[in-house]
Amino acid sequence: MQGEQGQDEPPSLLWGLDPVFSAHARLYITDILRMRESYQVPGTYFYKNHPVFKVDVLGTVVYKREREDFFCYGVDDGTGVISCLCWKDERWRNPTELGNSRNSMLLTGRGIFHPAKQLKKLKEAQNVSSCLEIGDLLRVRGCVKTSRQQREVKAFCYYKVNDPVMAAQISWMMEVPQLYQKVYDKPFDFTKRAQELNLTDSNDVPSSLSLLQRASKILKGLLSREAVECFRPKDVEHVFIPLVTQNTSEQLEPGAVQSSSKHLFQETIKALQDEGLVFRKVVSQDEVYQVTENDRELHRVTKDLIREDSKLEKYAERGCHVLHILSCVRHTYSRNVSRPVIEVVLRCLECESEIISTAEDCYTTF
Repeated sequence: MQGEQGQDEPPSLLWGLDPVFSAHARLYITDILRMRESYQVPGTYFYKNHPVFKVDVLGTVVYKREREDFFCYGVDDGTGVISCLCWKDERWRNPTELGNSRNSMLLTGRGIFHPAKQLKKLKEAQNVSSCLEIGDLLRVRGCVKTSRQQREVKAFCYYKVNDPVMAAQISWMMEVPQLYQKVYDKPFDFTKRAQELNLTDSNDVPSSLSLLQRASKILKGLLSREAVECFRPKDVEHVFIPLVTQNTSEQLEPGAVQSSSKHLFQETIKALQDEGLVFRKVVSQDEVYQVTENDRELHRVTKDLIREDSKLEKYAERGCHVLHILSCVRHTYSRNVSRPVIEVVLRCLECESEIISTAEDCYTTF
């Protein structure tokens, strides 16, 4: 294992090119505790230059706390100890969901099948695998979080590992060092990979289009492919610099290229803002742009307020008008949301069958 090395983060739009970003990284706990958090997207961390937000941990339970909704297990893999929040399954905590055994009986060709009894057995098996004691071997897959300045793992799934002859632990101890040697400790070249995939290639954009139209088309394609929620100007500067240099026959000084690409970026962003495709949630010195189609929080806020306000008598028949939705979103989410942005969100929610249009510019939930 090697310590973290200070280095600049790659642009967030390119993180998905690194296979580690999509995988549950099998890192040593000591490295999970020492990973630096991204300044671009909080909740994502870096081991070397690999972006990580999901991990796979195997270790011994060294302490345990139980709450109504979750277990908190301290997991020790020999390199360190980390807290793992393991949520209880609501279905198993609610005994009424097992149903009435009389109503649950089904006749089959071989006799009577009792789903309630089978569910009870499954509940018992689930309780055994999810309720661990100190000394048990636990495997956890989940996302890395920092809460009260303490690093922890919020589990997507977890279970007790029955390993009487230590076969699982030996296999783990053999696999993880190989992953470090072949993947984690090797830097990932994001720029080279982007060039290999022609992510910044503008050859497929008709040359008859103006420079601004070409830049807009390329940036839209990049934002759509990478599906990130937010970005900064420096994350996409690799799109504009080639366009500027290709658009002139003169040999420009580095400063002139930088200035021209910055101006092109500003014009392109303004065009995308006018279409409602990007917006700034907070206007500050830290220039961050939200991608409307991928802003999950904005989608959730919009859907929730439509669902709640559609219950009111005023909106029960025709649904909520787009201007009412815009006003509520500005009040609860961000004052910088424009009507084009809300219209893009409403189209996305309608395509996903989350809402339905009842009349012109009016929406309600199913």
